[in-house]
Amino acid sequence: MNRKQSEIIKDISDKELSFHLYLTQVILLVISTIIGIFIIKDWTSFLNQFQFTPSIFTVGLCSGFVVVLLDLLLMRVVPKRYYDDGGVNERIFKNRSVPSIVLLSAMIAVSEELLFRGILQYHFGIIIASIIFAIIHFRYWAHWFLIINVMVLSFVIGAIYHWTENIWVTIMMHFIIDCFLGIYIKYTQKNL
Repeated sequence: MNRKQSEIIKDISDKELSFHLYLTQVILLVISTIIGIFIIKDWTSFLNQFQFTPSIFTVGLCSGFVVVLLDLLLMRVVPKRYYDDGGVNERIFKNRSVPSIVLLSAMIAVSEELLFRGILQYHFGIIIASIIFAIIHFRYWAHWFLIINVMVLSFVIGAIYHWTENIWVTIMMHFIIDCFLGIYIKYTQKNL
């Protein structure tokens, strides 16, 4: 049974979809913890990347909104088929309340940024982290535009992490992107 993810996701209930979305994020947090236990040698240095500074808002928030605005512009300029992920994003967001989108976006931002920037990029560099980030977004691999979009975004987030050396900045940026694009999809898109 070789069904596409878009077909499978259409057949499950909203409750099952939410369960799987949150389970995936918990798995990423567990993976981060396990990898961290084995590769982090200097915990003080590692924990220094978790600083509450104004850059969380000045850089993270602003960068997130810039990416959202650029993505919305691209959605208007490029053919709709370039953003066609088989209706998966629409299915994820269309029946979800705004508070649920906010919570899911926060969970995704924390779990993915901890793994990709806080663990992988911190120890192995931006290229490895960005490639693995693109690999886990496998549902976009069938669409050249979407996978390039994810790769470029991963490198941008990675560059901002490298520049600020603050994981909270990229968590904020990732949260803003997912949250506002999720809300946009909920209210405006019928068939991405």
